[in-house]
Amino acid sequence: MTPREERRFLKRLKARDEEAFTLFVELHQHRVFNLIYRMLGSREEAEDLSQEVFVTVFKTIHTFREESALSTWLYRIAVNHSKNRLKYLSRRQAGRQQSLEDTGDLDLIAAGQRSMAQPELLAAGREMEQLVQEALVALDEDHRLVILLRDVENLSYEEIGEVTGVAPGTVKSRLHRARAALKEALKKVEQRGKKP
Repeated sequence: MTPREERRFLKRLKARDEEAFTLFVELHQHRVFNLIYRMLGSREEAEDLSQEVFVTVFKTIHTFREESALSTWLYRIAVNHSKNRLKYLSRRQAGRQQSLEDTGDLDLIAAGQRSMAQPELLAAGREMEQLVQEALVALDEDHRLVILLRDVENLSYEEIGEVTGVAPGTVKSRLHRARAALKEALKKVEQRGKKP
């Protein structure tokens, strides 16, 4: 969407145009769900929270000041909701992860390998997704967040800074530490899987 088209679209959203809001949800629901799922590690929680994010957007769209892209503002809302849910879940000692066997229609890292003609690649892609998700859930939430925003959602350092409220230089250093932590977490997950 060009900046001009986004401004027109935003006007429609602020005017409570239901058709525009439906389109907004259709355009962003998959990415919001993926981000939240990877933050929380629970499909059920991610489904509920994704809906809450869009309800919040609908209720607060009039407060959007257009200082950043609309998608950046949406990510900020999704991240804040995710962090709040993580705090809530930890207080209730509800475990942060369900079985990752059912990854469904997530954007798998091996999404390009999805093909009924190549079932071994599909199985390998799902296994890799499961390993990566387990390793991500093992990271602290700040590290998990910068990896998701940069390496999964492809946001720039500046956009990540806008979402997280952290300076781009800090984002870079946090991302470096997060990738090292993910590498270590992946090693631990793989070693655990190899034990008889």
